[in-house]
Amino acid sequence: MTATDPVANLQTLIRCPSVTPDEGGALSALEAMLAPLGFAVERMVAREEGTPDVENLYARLGTEGPHLMFAGHTDVVPPGDAAAWKHPPFAATLDGGDLYGRGAVDMKGGIACFVAAVARSIARHGAPRGSLSFLITGDEEGPSINGTEKLLKWAEERGERWNACLVGEPTNPDQLGDMIKVGRRGSLSGRITVQGVQGHVAYPHLADNPLRGLLQLTHALMDPPFDHGTDLFPPSNLEVTSIDTGNTAVNVIPARASAAFNIRFSNVWNEETLKAEIRRRLDIAAASGPLRPGRPPVDYTIVWPERVGQVFLTRDEALISSLSEAIAAVTGQEPSLSTTGGTSDARFIKDYCPVVEFGLVGQTMHKVDERVAISDLEKLTEIYQTFIESWFRHAEA
Repeated sequence: MTATDPVANLQTLIRCPSVTPDEGGALSALEAMLAPLGFAVERMVAREEGTPDVENLYARLGTEGPHLMFAGHTDVVPPGDAAAWKHPPFAATLDGGDLYGRGAVDMKGGIACFVAAVARSIARHGAPRGSLSFLITGDEEGPSINGTEKLLKWAEERGERWNACLVGEPTNPDQLGDMIKVGRRGSLSGRITVQGVQGHVAYPHLADNPLRGLLQLTHALMDPPFDHGTDLFPPSNLEVTSIDTGNTAVNVIPARASAAFNIRFSNVWNEETLKAEIRRRLDIAAASGPLRPGRPPVDYTIVWPERVGQVFLTRDEALISSLSEAIAAVTGQEPSLSTTGGTSDARFIKDYCPVVEFGLVGQTMHKVDERVAISDLEKLTEIYQTFIESWFRHAEA
């Protein structure tokens, strides 16, 4: 097998059932592609009590700067009911111009194309005047505890430094060339618990229904809007994702109720100011409201169960222009610069170097019959190769 063929690369990777947190042979397959190209490949296992061990990969070609990193993940989400797929999810079947398989789009396809792009560039021009590296985790689709964050710290402690990074996530909504992600909204989760007094629904004066208070609080979190967005960020948006009482009886007022929420926030906020605004809203709503006339303020607590994903924006002109020009040269499109969508491991990488994201079309990611057009694999490889060569020219100038 030659690493210059993105289709063959991707078939090899898909056939490795690397469902988070299992390596599934995917990192070994990637190492087999990179080592013959001259990359020094290292495998690092990250551990933390209470979480599964995760194997990660770091590979570098060259010893001098400038240094360009490609980052991504070989782990995939579970395929679900395999019988519901047109083709087995780990068979990497070619059908009608598409390649089917879990991870085809998110994001083994991006890795396969970047490997092919590097192989073609080396065959054409030799190794770049600088360094190229792959930083690949097996924990992006999982809790992201033993993946990119720890791999970056491990590499930095070994003396690694980077000038720029491209993450190969599927960024395009409709067709290849639509969108570069130049930042991401922040992500903050919380859980509110309201204490009430349990009782019989026929005697509400002897009880205090915590759901009434909880509804007041959640309404205050969703209205009015937190902001109206900025030039490069859509408005912040909060969603209540669950309400729970643990109550199995329809004639019993529960003793407590809780609600979980998540807000994806724009660069209007940071962790400190956003938490303060949420508490301000909750305190006002707890003190008054039409659902609890004559009652004392709602007795609530709030916890923040997950780490905050910080908002960020990349402004590195050489990185963005090199990628934009490569996309335009191959597709004829001028990509939009966007911060939409969820979070990614770019939120960790931005603390080490400027980072942007560009990959395949994301319409089938995480779905049954995840697939990628074979023609898009070739185009993305051409984009990546053009970008690599352009970025090093910019870096040398």
